[in-house]
Formats: sequence, C-alpha cells, structure tokens
Amino acid sequence: MKTALIACGALAREVLALNEKHGWDADVLGVPSLLHNTPADIPAAVRQRIREARAGYDRVVVVYGDCGTSGALDAMLAAEDVERLAGPHCFEMYAGAANFEQLMAEAPGTYFLTDYLVQSFDHLVIEGMGLDRFPELRRDYFGNYTRAVYLPQRDDPALRARAQWAADTLGLPLEVRPAGRGALESRLMELMQPLAVNSIPLVASVDQNR
Repeated sequence: MKTALIACGALAREVLALNEKHGWDADVLGVPSLLHNTPADIPAAVRQRIREARAGYDRVVVVYGDCGTSGALDAMLAAEDVERLAGPHCFEMYAGAANFEQLMAEAPGTYFLTDYLVQSFDHLVIEGMGLDRFPELRRDYFGNYTRAVYLPQRDDPALRARAQWAADTLGLPLEVRPAGRGALESRLMELMQPLAVNSIPLVASVDQNR
C-alpha cells in the first residue's frame, strides 16, 4: 500500500529520514512552513495536497500539528477522512507530551527552537515577521517571553551556535534540552505499523510451510 505522508515543511527533513530508516513504502509531500505565520491558510493548503495525492496513493497521512489553526485543520481532516499525527505542534512532538508539559510549567513564557527553526530563523522569523524592516516589533512579538529552549534533533555545534544567535537576537537566555526526534518517531511508527504488520503473515506462512 503506497502512502503519501503530507508533512509540514518544518518536519519534512525528519520525516524523510524516518521514512528511509524504517523502509516504509511512502513518499513525503511537503507543505510550506511559512504558512505558520498565517495559520488560517494551513487547512486549505493541506487539503489541496490531500486531493492531489489521492490520484496516486492508496493512503494519505498528515504529519502536522494543529499549529495555531484552532481546530480548523482537524475539522478539515475529518471531512476528508484523513488521519493526522497526534500533537499540537512540532515542539510537543519532539519533546514528548510529559516533557513538554514540564517545560511549560517551569516557564510558561518559553520560546522553542528546533533544528529547522534554527536553520531557517532568518527567513521565517526575521524576514517573515518583518523584524528586518521594523525591529521595534521585536518587543511586541516577544516581550512576554522569558527564555528560549532549543530542542535539537542533532548534536551539531554549528546549529547550537545558530540557536544561541537566534536567542540573542530575541534578547532571551538560551537553554538546550536534547530531544532527538522524540515522539515524532514513535507516533509516526504507530500510524505506519498496520501497513508493516499486514505484510508479515505472507512471509510467515511461507516459512511455516517449509
């Protein structure tokens, strides 16, 4: 069964790596991550991808959080009868539910960074939110944050340096909490597991008849 994994651009690199690691019969179809700056546009963009994918795939799975759509993404997915990976956003997916709740309990004003966001900070945050043109907006956008927490997927000194630069740009102290792929991997494995299980009995029955 060929599967289309429709993934947020912020998750696409890790989903591609997981697809290769686990050998799923799937293709990863990205949705632009810049839509996070206009979350009301996310459901329509994902729906378009779903309808395009149905022509060439047996199954469609959406790898996305709610990401600020206030339930509109899930309402659209219910109407389209498409499954979504559990989780409100990629930060909770990488950290895991319990760890994310603990981080927020420690400091509700936490700004989270991932490998993708660190690498794309110039484009997504500085340019995408207009801080390059109107630096005074930094206080309006980030004035209530008290710290930045970097949840790295890789142990990369260059990315850690970028995370420090991003935190400094926002005027926030930085904490690094290694996360890897966290619950993103385990939850995606659960969604893909039925496909793997369905392929096992054929092999097992041959072995039993030998």
